[in-house]
Amino acid sequence: MAVSVLDSYVESTERIQPDQANNDGNIHGGETVRLMDELAAIAAMTIAGTTCVTAHIGSVDFQHPIPVGDVAKLSAYVYETGNRSLGVRVTVESRNPRDTEAMPATSACFTMVAVNENEDDNDSVALPSIVPQTDRGEHLVETVPC
Repeated sequence: MAVSVLDSYVESTERIQPDQANNDGNIHGGETVRLMDELAAIAAMTIAGTTCVTAHIGSVDFQHPIPVGDVAKLSAYVYETGNRSLGVRVTVESRNPRDTEAMPATSACFTMVAVNENEDDNDSVALPSIVPQTDRGEHLVETVPC
């Protein structure tokens, strides 16, 4: 069975609050990664149909700080599947909530692993293959730098 990349596409928007910030008034890098990890898990579980946990996070390069009061828009999608693993691309953009222009903040590729919910059974979880199916899906898969 195959599913579309777009079936896994999810977004989240969060306004950055002071308790998420460092001394410079920008979101902590660890907080950004936490938000990315949560969205990666949601995208992966949407395809896997079971709990997914993080096995690996590729290079996380912070391109632009996100100050308190700005909006962080995160997007994630599954771009490939294996026997138990799912490759998930997560991107973060930042913008002033009074403006429409967004700036890239960071991105990373996550490897999520589908967990068999029967603890006594370490067998692989049957994952569907991912196919682009649309021009947008094809563009998403082709632009994954992982």
